[in-house]
Formats: sequence, C-alpha cells, structure tokens
Amino acid sequence: MTDETSKVHDVVMVGAGPAALTAAIYTTREDIETLLFERGVIGGLAAVTDWIDNYPGFPEGVAGLEYADKLREQAERFGAQIELGEVTKIIDEGKYKKLETTSGDIYAKAILIATGSDYKKVGVPGEKEYYGRGVHYCATCDGAFYRDKRLVVVGGGNSAVQEAMFLTRFASHIDLLVRSDKMRASEILQTELATKHKDKITVHFNTTTDEIVGEDNKVVKVVGTDKVAGKKVEFPTDGVFVFVGLSPNTEFLKDSSVDVDEIGMIKSDDRLETTMPGVFVAGDVRAGATMQIATATGEGATAALHIREYLEEHERKYNA
Repeated sequence: MTDETSKVHDVVMVGAGPAALTAAIYTTREDIETLLFERGVIGGLAAVTDWIDNYPGFPEGVAGLEYADKLREQAERFGAQIELGEVTKIIDEGKYKKLETTSGDIYAKAILIATGSDYKKVGVPGEKEYYGRGVHYCATCDGAFYRDKRLVVVGGGNSAVQEAMFLTRFASHIDLLVRSDKMRASEILQTELATKHKDKITVHFNTTTDEIVGEDNKVVKVVGTDKVAGKKVEFPTDGVFVFVGLSPNTEFLKDSSVDVDEIGMIKSDDRLETTMPGVFVAGDVRAGATMQIATATGEGATAALHIREYLEEHERKYNA
C-alpha cells in the first residue's frame, strides 16, 4: 500500500441527503467506517422543503430542515463522518476506488452515489443573469425576502404548487405560469390551491416564460406568450421562483465507467450496484427512482445491506 492509499475508507458516500444518511445509519451501526461528502446542503432537497406531509411516522407532518437535522444527528451518533466538499471524479483502481475531490484524492473499498437531483432551469434570457437577485429555486430559502411583494412562479407540478402556496405567507400576489392547458400537480394540491389560495394566486394556463427582464440590477417583469391568443403577455413582478422539475447530479461521472441513461440517471442492477463494481446508487439520482423521500430512505437502507455484502466479498478476495 502506498502512502497515498494508507488511509482507505470502508465506504464513501457521495451526497448527504436522505438516501445517504439512512445508508450511513445502517453501515456505521455495523462498524463499517463511513465518510459522506456533500457539496451543498446536508439533507439535500429535503432540507430546503418547507413541510413534509407524507413521510410515515409524522402524523402532523414535519419541517424539512428539522427532518434533515434529525437524520444527520442519528447518522453522526453511530459514527458517520460528514465532510463538505465535492467529488469531481471516480476511478476504478481494482482493489480500491479513487475519488478525486476538492479536498484531494481519497480512496474507498466501496462507494454509494446518492447525489440526488437539482432544480432544472427554464433557460430563458435573464434567468442566469438575475440568479440570486430576483430569480430563485427555493421558496423556503428566499421567500421571506418578498414580504408584501408581487411574485411569478413558473411550473405546474407538485413542487410549483406547493412552493406557490408557501410563498403566499409573504407575497401580496402570485402569478403562476403553466405552459400547458392543465397542471401536473396532484388533485389534492390543485383543490387546496383553488379553495384556500385563490385570492392570492392567479393561475395562467397555456402561458410560456420567454424572458425575465430586469432594471437597475433587479427583476421587474416576466415576458411570456399566451399560446391560445398567440400574443405576448407581461407580468410585473419583484421576483421569479422557478419549479419546472429536477435533473440528476451526475456531471462528475462523465468520463467514468458508471453508466447513466439518456437523461443522466444512474443505471443499476437489483442490488443497486452500478456498472462499476463496488459502486452503488440510491435515491433520486437512480434510474427508475420515484423521487420520494420515503423511497430514498428505503433505497439507502437496501444499498447499505448490499454494501456490507460487497465488503465481505472484498475482504475474502483481497485478504485470503
């Protein structure tokens, strides 16, 4: 063993959301030395979700940040180490996997990729230019800046409706822009939107988002197209919140032997093992994931059990 690999972790988990934190609870309880690398928020998107209402065991619901904090505390209680930083590449070196990170190279016998997904962008003029200065992707993080202000929310799925309803705590009025003729959000959410928030939220169907316009370094309006009327429409606003779906965080796998599908989701077998032996995947970044916190934690537990089996095989193979 070289000086470089003198410290080899049993398992390194890339990401520290619900899937990875749950897996870490299982591995550390079995004395499997575990390091988690997180480039963003510990708890992932769950941590920046205002309220989680469908997680088993919380009959009244639970705040996303509180849920994430409890997961972290539980994993750390059993000995999980969490480090802030980014994994930029994974290389299969046979006995060990090499991870290139912003903190230097590290080595592991096994890896769990649980990087989750990030918010998709609309990709229109002004979106990038005014990011953080009027364009946002997290209502919980930035909604309070818009007390008594007008807002535009872009999207028609569950996240867009949930976040729009959350923003009514602060905003004076919200224009919800839905590019199709109907919403993809659940019937329950649509009913709640129509009954409890109709005075503060105006829904605009068949309306695209074409440009985010700013003046004096701040957003002043959104320009769109009314597809039915075939004409441009404008929505004066102080800020824009975009919720148009998620894209997987798999950029760091571009030159690796870990296979991804056409949209970048990681492929795996029934053991949640990827095409790189000893590298497993769980949660919202896995091809076929249901994008639910409950299933992410379940996959984390499943992956941990298979990682234990892999490490036992690894021990027999290299230390026989």
